[in-house]
Formats: sequence, C-alpha cells, structure tokens
Amino acid sequence: MANVELKQVAKSYDGKTKVIHGIDLQIKDGEFVVFVGPSGCGKSTLLRMIAGLETISSGDVLIGGKRVNDEPPRNRDIAMVFQDYALYPHKSLYDNMAFGLRIRGTDEAEIRRRVMDAAKLLRIDHMLERKPGALSGGQRQRVAIGRAIVRQPKVFLFDEPLSNLDAQLRGEMRTEIKKLHQRLGATIIYVTHDQVEAMTLADRIAVLSAGNKMQYATPYDIYNMPAAVFVAGFTGSPAMNLVACGVQGQRLTVGSASFDAPTGLIPVAPPKSMSFGIRPENISLSPTSTLGTVELPAKVVLSEPLGAETLVTFSLGEVELVARCAASFNLLPGTAVPIYLSKAHMHLFDSQTGAALH
Repeated sequence: MANVELKQVAKSYDGKTKVIHGIDLQIKDGEFVVFVGPSGCGKSTLLRMIAGLETISSGDVLIGGKRVNDEPPRNRDIAMVFQDYALYPHKSLYDNMAFGLRIRGTDEAEIRRRVMDAAKLLRIDHMLERKPGALSGGQRQRVAIGRAIVRQPKVFLFDEPLSNLDAQLRGEMRTEIKKLHQRLGATIIYVTHDQVEAMTLADRIAVLSAGNKMQYATPYDIYNMPAAVFVAGFTGSPAMNLVACGVQGQRLTVGSASFDAPTGLIPVAPPKSMSFGIRPENISLSPTSTLGTVELPAKVVLSEPLGAETLVTFSLGEVELVARCAASFNLLPGTAVPIYLSKAHMHLFDSQTGAALH
C-alpha cells in the first residue's frame, strides 16, 4: 500500500476551460478517502488524473512518494473499479479476474491462489465458472472488485461503483466495501455523488464544487463543522436549514423571531449579510438539549411521516425551518407551537463568500 499526494493539481482543456483548480490533498497509507460532490464538480476527472487516464495540466501527483505525472497507468501500481463493471461477457468469472495477471505473465499457480483468495473474500468462490450474464448487478460488481484485488496494487480507485445498483443493493454493497477495507487495510480513493456513501465509508472526505476543494476533513467534521454553505447544504438528508438572518449587537433575527446569540457565534466584525444554519435534528419540540436551547414561536406548515420519524416544516414568519420530530407527531398545519433550537449547533455563514464564520 502507499500514500497519495496531490500538489496544486489542475486541469484545463485547450488551455482555457479550467475544470480542476489547483487542488492539494494528502491521503495516508491505508486511508479510505472519498471525493464527493454534484455532477460536473470534477471528482471523476481528479480520480482519472491519479490513475493516469487524464493528463495533468499543472501540479504533481505522487504515489508512494514517487512523482507519477508522466507514468502510464500500468506503471502506477493502481487498480480501478468502474461504474459499468467492464467485464468480458464471453469469459467466466475466474477468467475475468485472472485476465490482467495473465497479461502480465504471472505464474498460473499464483494466479489461481490470488483469484481463489479474492473470490472467497467476496463470497463468489462458488460461481467462478459462470459468465457475467448469469449474475446480478451486485455480483458483477463483486467480480470487478475481485479483479482489482488480485492485482495487489498500492492504491485502489473506485469510480462511482454502486451507481447502477438499486437502493437496497447499494446499501448492502456499501457494507461489503467497508468490511473489505477493514480486512485489506488498503489505500482506497472512492468517487461518488451520494453523500450517504461518502459519510458511511470514508475516513476523510474531500467535498468538491466546480473543480474546487471546499473542505477536506473527517465525516464528523464535515457534518458538524462545515467550512462553507455549499458543504452544509450538500451533506445531511434533509440538508442543513440555511436562511437569511439579521444581526444587531449580539442578537440574531431569523424570520419573525429574534434571540440572543450563543457566546462566540457572531464574529467581532460581522459581514454585511449572513446566513443562519441549523440541522433538522437540532430543532425539537421541547428544551431537551443539555447545552441549552433557544425557544422560538412557530407555526406548523407541513408534516411528512417517514415511519421511524416525521419531518416537520415550521414557519417563523416568511422563513421556514425543517425539523426531525417523533413518528407520533400529529399537529395540524397552522398550529402555533414553540420550537427549541440547540445553541451548540447553530452556524453562521458569510452570504457573499459562503465561508463559515467560526
């Protein structure tokens, strides 16, 4: 295994259209790092530059301390798992997994040992004589992962490997990939647009937007201490409530409500316009937070039962906030009710720059 380092890596087409803007990243040996962001943010392009499938316009990519900018993919000692599986339909699963090793002239006995070890790890050792056409999507993806494992590369690269699977199978495969990482201790770089995948799989997450790195941190820090409005709004389901707010001294105004801000929330020199943020789970119908709450008068707008919980939209004048409430919530729209916001989980952002004010 190996560490991966990106130093001011940039990508442009025709010297004009910039798609990656000078990204710095350090990925430790054995770490599971996820690149996440919406379609078109540059995450797959960045992964392909690490793999050697895209040229680097400027900056450096280092794998195991070695600069690999000019090395072809076969010399980078990486293995890639694609979204579309890329299996040979006429070959058995065994031959699909063995193919890359045979091309490299690996001894047949060694090939068999590696294929069988990987197949047992992925629980597909009982179907190695089948062809890909006889498999489900999840089984095909296991074969594609097995083909990467037998290479015994320094770094595994996953490019949205679960996008073609249904929701239940995606959940199952997420669990399998996490277990696989724990067993192999491998360095893995994983690309997805699904923030749930990112949060559940990663040791650290790089959130990308329009070719820029918005934040690189642990899932806990990404969720609880977002560095920008984009990060706050992209993570969480539902996402963080983000609304315009007013400031006068140490008081905040959110919609029709005004309250004393927690100590340290408002900066000494606040910007002209700010956004207030709080996650739905940090809004409740009773002052249960041990760290203190702010009581605000609100009205019920809409309730959405989800079985284990109910998402409720409350209005504070023209401003609306979504809260996670108990499954038993049954107040009708228009009902006036106090809501309680946790002081410890309030966020402020500069409306102009999008940067967090902390």
